Amino acid sequence: MTSSEVAVTNLLYTYAEMIDAGRFEELGDGLFAHAEFIVAAPPAPRLDGPGMSRLLVATTIRHGDGTPRTKHVLTNPIVEVDEEAGTATCRSYYTVLQQTDTLPLQPIVAGRYHDRFARIDGQWCFAERDYTMLDMIGDISQHLRINPTRS
Repeated sequence: MTSSEVAVTNLLYTYAEMIDAGRFEELGDGLFAHAEFIVAAPPAPRLDGPGMSRLLVATTIRHGDGTPRTKHVLTNPIVEVDEEAGTATCRSYYTVLQQTDTLPLQPIVAGRYHDRFARIDGQWCFAERDYTMLDMIGDISQHLRINPTRS
């Protein structure tokens, strides 16, 4: 794995770590500062980093410890880097596990991410994430305030 591939996959894992810690407010101006997000099929508008951060705050349930009580497991990253252009793409799978005081440990949702990245000032950054590839859904009653299958 090249250093660029490692940097890109580290961004995936940092995202999962921040989400599971309930650090949604930090994403907009940090990890997502240069990104656009597809959250619904066109003609729905794309969100910028701060907009995505606000959406996560508004729709994700945080429990008594301030976290969503989840573990995002990211697997099968297929990273393709164009060093000359300073761009990269990654296709990956995600599975979200959750356990709360009343919900036993279980997978609650699974899907795919298609991400684009750009090297800005020498650092790899998220450029685009498509959140629309939700493949399986379980009991999300203690995770989201919305139904993600409705646009």
